[in-house]
Amino acid sequence: MATITERPLTSRLRQDREPVLAEEYERAGGYQGLRAALRMAPNEVTDLVKRSHLCGRGGAGFPTGMKWSFVPMGKDAPHPKYLVANADEMEPGTFKDRALMEGDPHQLIEGMAIAAYAIEADIAFIFLRGEYQLSARRLTQALAEAYERHYLGRNILGSGYSLEMYLHISAGRYICGEETALLNALEGKRAHPRAKPPFPQVSGLFGKPTIVQNVETLCNLPHIVSKGAEWFLGLSPTGEGGTKLFGVSGKVKKPGLWELPLGAPLRELLEEHAGGMRDGTRFRGVLPGGASTDFLVDEHLDTPMDYAHVAKAGSRLGTGTMVVLDDQTCPVGMVWNLEHFFAQESCGWCTPCWSGLGWTEKILLAMEEGTAVQHDLEILKFQPKFMAPGNTFCAFAPGAMEPLQSALKYFGDDFQRHIKEKRCPWR
Repeated sequence: MATITERPLTSRLRQDREPVLAEEYERAGGYQGLRAALRMAPNEVTDLVKRSHLCGRGGAGFPTGMKWSFVPMGKDAPHPKYLVANADEMEPGTFKDRALMEGDPHQLIEGMAIAAYAIEADIAFIFLRGEYQLSARRLTQALAEAYERHYLGRNILGSGYSLEMYLHISAGRYICGEETALLNALEGKRAHPRAKPPFPQVSGLFGKPTIVQNVETLCNLPHIVSKGAEWFLGLSPTGEGGTKLFGVSGKVKKPGLWELPLGAPLRELLEEHAGGMRDGTRFRGVLPGGASTDFLVDEHLDTPMDYAHVAKAGSRLGTGTMVVLDDQTCPVGMVWNLEHFFAQESCGWCTPCWSGLGWTEKILLAMEEGTAVQHDLEILKFQPKFMAPGNTFCAFAPGAMEPLQSALKYFGDDFQRHIKEKRCPWR
């Protein structure tokens, strides 16, 4: 099990919040992972990542090495191949990737170079959320430093491998976090998700093999290559491998972001690191992985925060950035706020999503304003079935339904009070 001092992703972050520049990054062991990877065959890097059990840290949790293994390899593989870092961090309550890009941008660049080498990619893009202007400035500077030191460009470090890397500023929309919508946006099209198959690993950006990977996921790669799969597996008490950036927001005493072993208990996160609830408030529930996850409540406080245990508890680890609900905040109002966001951000590609989310948002608003009737609650209970997986074109709407369906399960009396009292009891 990892000790509290083992924080490979954040150990270089500076207290003054200035970025770690190339010289400082190199002194701390930076780019040694890339040097080691370039001495290996690409398939050996992929095998190493498979053994580490690294899973995507952007929400889906898919095994990273397995994802890479679907990319066509060898002399007959189509080129150019692409690697894309998904830095379009728009999940409500989530701010982990921003911290990494602002504080240690070379870690991302090195991780991307390793991943690109493993799949024999020719070109890499950082697809960055448009509002992250400070990240953009620091990544631009870091990219220039990486080219100057021959970590990018032609014949990297004399290895014979070449990679061009570009920063792309996103025009926005939450749906760009879905990898195929992201690829459409990168091609200059509307950010609509694509039908799968074909999967991006075979036919992605401009119809060529493409891997899209989350920022935090990529930042793990230099450490895995440098220290090995067994070391990475040993960081997690549950065996899933590695550490995780966990965030907590809401009415806690110390909201923030911490790097902890993957599998740290939820209670430890909330009570020890976030300092517990503010005076005069009581814990009612938490969205454990950003806005598009199901609530966990008191009975789940001892759940290890990893993919398997959170799923067993009835939710998803997601991004690992938690939004806490307290007893002074209306759960109906909280869910309305989230569904209002999701309704605005629907790309409109399929009817269940754009119609269902708008319908849901209007019913919740009526409850808040005291105009809802009992039949509205029955319609609200139907919406998660209407927008269930398989009924929509992508996972956007099913994810948007997760906070609603779990709020109805755990806070059903609060919904009933809104209807019976014809008002929001918290106003």
